[in-house]
Amino acid sequence: MATVAEILGTKYPLIQGSMARISRHELVIAVSNAGGLGVLTSAGFDKEGLREEIRKVKAGTDKPFAVNLMLMMNNIPDMVDVIIEEQVPIVMTGAGTPKPYMPALKEAGIKVIPVIPSVKLAKKMEDLGAVAVVAEGMESGGHVGETTTMALVPQVASAVNIPVIAAGGIGDGRGVAAAYALGAQGIQAGTIFLTADETPVPDAFKQAVLEANDTATTVTGRRSGAPVRSIKNPMIAKYLELEYSGASRDALEELSLGSLSKAVFDGDVENGSVMAGEIAGMVNSKRPVKDIIEGLFNEAEAVVKNLKITY
Repeated sequence: MATVAEILGTKYPLIQGSMARISRHELVIAVSNAGGLGVLTSAGFDKEGLREEIRKVKAGTDKPFAVNLMLMMNNIPDMVDVIIEEQVPIVMTGAGTPKPYMPALKEAGIKVIPVIPSVKLAKKMEDLGAVAVVAEGMESGGHVGETTTMALVPQVASAVNIPVIAAGGIGDGRGVAAAYALGAQGIQAGTIFLTADETPVPDAFKQAVLEANDTATTVTGRRSGAPVRSIKNPMIAKYLELEYSGASRDALEELSLGSLSKAVFDGDVENGSVMAGEIAGMVNSKRPVKDIIEGLFNEAEAVVKNLKITY
């Protein structure tokens, strides 16, 4: 079986988690040039907007990169057309099944790696022809499942014959080593890149992450079946109050409408949605992407080397 790095064509077995409205060409270029797999978000783009972002990535790196498809979006057929036309090497998928698009993507020689929250879906993705799966635990930021990384990764690794990439709760080399111990062959990380020098978000957004501690995040949307993890702020507190008092879907949507854009583009961290994982409390500095990635794997090697199990 090929290693994750061989499948991705990267130096390190690392995928940068796609973050809606955030993982644009600036971050993707930096990650790919540093030896990881940069993943371009398609959320918020129309067909030509995505094409422009892809071409900006190509202009900034000759390394492999991917495009993420949130399959719940209504313009996915257009996005797939652009991805094929622009010869993107890898596609990450989530929030739905890539089944309708797999034949065209595979015919174009594009590798598909779905992000999954359960063993059942991992098996389905393997049957569809995915080259690997990302088993993402509920510790991650943004849209989350119900199972922790610690419980999910080993069960998925035992259930499929394709490589498993662990995601959710990986903030340093200890997390990388733990992922491998659980049966993963690579990692996906998003939150650790939120404060990277190259990440195109306002300083206020980065500061909110830097000031976060281990209990700073919470999950909204559990009652609607669309849970999302974000850093607590006044808007999130109001949302939870309304959600658990039985407020209508319309009332909740009115409160949260445009909240991601408020945080990502305007730097409004009081009324916007600052999506981040539970390891936000471990992110305590602004650094170049290259330093983040190299630090992860250098520390992981040291952790493994010094690991001692006693009885």
